[in-house]
Amino acid sequence: MLQQYERIMVAVDGSKEAELAFKKAVNVAKRNDAELLLVHIIDTRAFQTVAAFDSVLAEQATELANKSLKEYTDTATKEGLTKVTSVVDYGSPKVIIAKQLPKEKNVDLIMLGATGLNAVERLFIGSVSEYVIRNAPCDVLIVRTDLDNHLPKEKS
Repeated sequence: MLQQYERIMVAVDGSKEAELAFKKAVNVAKRNDAELLLVHIIDTRAFQTVAAFDSVLAEQATELANKSLKEYTDTATKEGLTKVTSVVDYGSPKVIIAKQLPKEKNVDLIMLGATGLNAVERLFIGSVSEYVIRNAPCDVLIVRTDLDNHLPKEKS
C-alpha cells in the first residue's frame, strides 16, 4: 500500500520560499485527499526589542496574518481542496512548527520553504527549517523548487 498523508502542514510567512512550499503542499494534499493546515507563527521575540510590549503591533501582525491565511485558504479551495484549516500562533516558530502543532493537530507531513539565510545568519538566528528537520515527529519536506521542479530564477 502506498504512503498516504492525511494531515499536511505548511508554514507560510509571505516569503517567496513559503509561496513555493504552499503551491506544492496544495498539490500533495490533492493527491493524498489530505487536510491542508496553513500555519503562520508570529515570532513574539520580535516585540522584545520594543521598550514595552506594544499590543498595537501584535494586533497589526495578527490582522496581517489572518488576511494572508484567508488568501491562501481561498486559493487552496479554488484549486479543489475541501479540507483546509488555518492557525495563527505566537511564540518561537521553530518550536511551534516542529513540536507543538504536529502533536496537537496530528500532522504527518510538514512542508517548508528553504530559508534564505546565509551561514552567518544561521549561526546567530538559526534556521527554522533545520530545527524542524531535526525535531519534528513526522516527515518533513523542504521545498526549493517551483511546480516544474526548477529553481526560482533569482536562485539559479
